[in-house]
Amino acid sequence: MIKLLFVCHGNICRSPMAEFVMRDICTKKGIDAYIESAATSTEEIGNGVHYKTAAILNSIGIDCSKKHARRITHSDYEKFDLIFGMDSANIHNMVRYWGDPEHKIHLLTEFSSDGKRDISDPWYTGDFESAYKDIRECCEELSVYIKNLN
Repeated sequence: MIKLLFVCHGNICRSPMAEFVMRDICTKKGIDAYIESAATSTEEIGNGVHYKTAAILNSIGIDCSKKHARRITHSDYEKFDLIFGMDSANIHNMVRYWGDPEHKIHLLTEFSSDGKRDISDPWYTGDFESAYKDIRECCEELSVYIKNLN
């Protein structure tokens, strides 16, 4: 079983979207994976998924109502095989927090058709659909990569 962690600033928009989309993809493709998401900040701890993220997930049949934001912990680095940041600021904060001696930390868009770039934060842009499309594409590509590891 592979263990994946998706990380963004607050754990209410992009990283829970990636967590639930990737979990759905893995279930449908028969990939044995344990998947969570977390924040680099403490700003949203305990809050539920942003209502616009929840609406997108609900529209594709995914319930995220039990998810609450949490911050990354020191033990997360050991627990997870691969850790994905949504943007370069997330990567910077994770490397500052953990280091990355085992090279587990990656920008999620490493698994996209147009390479490394940030997934825009819909908290600021208001464009949750674009974030979803980017995350969906990356998670689909990531699932192919993971399936090929076995």
